[in-house]
Amino acid sequence: MHYNVENLFDCRHDSLKHDEEFLPQAVRAWTWKKYYDKVAKIAKVILAASDEQVPDLVGLCEVENAYCLDGLTKYSPLRDAAYRYVMTDSPDERGIDVALLYQPATFRLIGSQCIRIFSEQTIHKPTRDLLHVSGRVISGDTLDVFVCHFPSRFGGIRQSEPYRMLVAKVLRQAVDSLLAVRQNPYLVVMGDFNDSPFSRSVFEVLGAEVRTDKHPSPWKLYNLMAGKEEGTYRYKGEWEMFDQFLVNGNMLNFSSSLYTHPSKSYRLVFPFLLEEDEQYGGDTPFRTYKGMRYHGGYSDHLPICLDIEIKY
Repeated sequence: MHYNVENLFDCRHDSLKHDEEFLPQAVRAWTWKKYYDKVAKIAKVILAASDEQVPDLVGLCEVENAYCLDGLTKYSPLRDAAYRYVMTDSPDERGIDVALLYQPATFRLIGSQCIRIFSEQTIHKPTRDLLHVSGRVISGDTLDVFVCHFPSRFGGIRQSEPYRMLVAKVLRQAVDSLLAVRQNPYLVVMGDFNDSPFSRSVFEVLGAEVRTDKHPSPWKLYNLMAGKEEGTYRYKGEWEMFDQFLVNGNMLNFSSSLYTHPSKSYRLVFPFLLEEDEQYGGDTPFRTYKGMRYHGGYSDHLPICLDIEIKY
């Protein structure tokens, strides 16, 4: 599962970050009551995604710090699920990071790495690290997972595109380095790309194919969300598929130990995650804030899920 949770901040000021908006006396009037309500709502979404068990892996975007993840995994309705987590500690000015929750019984952690984005020429301000996590699954195979949150479209799509293309280039280099050393690679990339599957950053620079080959290549990435109806984020009445799963070709081979298919990737569209779009019509994500005004919802993004069959 992957979920951009829309600004999960605590109510304490971090002197090294620009988190002033999310304080009780600030313009957003972010209080502990609102914080605990939001944590409970995120837990509700993850539990609602469960069938016989909770998702083995949950990628999260826009989490401020480990305190917030401790609150989610240890002191919310999610506590009985016994998740553990790894997260980045990025130089992002607002202090938001990405994280991966995992079930230690089904994903035995091997290691994790934070990948920093360096470029004084291209990035006008620090951006989020990429998170790479490796784990052993119940078949004995190693599964590598990347969690990412590409730079936003703030300032305009065209003006901000070089930032996302740079991050895509760094991610592609990390993927290629991994594929070069893994004997039988299984790879999942999940995140909020702030671009569609057909955008240059994802399709051209990252090289994520939008169609599945008859004989998928272990060295190629394939976008499982390309061509899906609607999307995960809505802007001025138009849906965008910003949240995506990419896998390498091994995972699309039916004879592989870890197998999936584009039909096994989907949005979660529980009724409580949506509300009527009063301005443009139709449904839109029930978000926590509308501008600076507290709205009391879940997130401005919808979560996505991917089912993987493990043969052992």
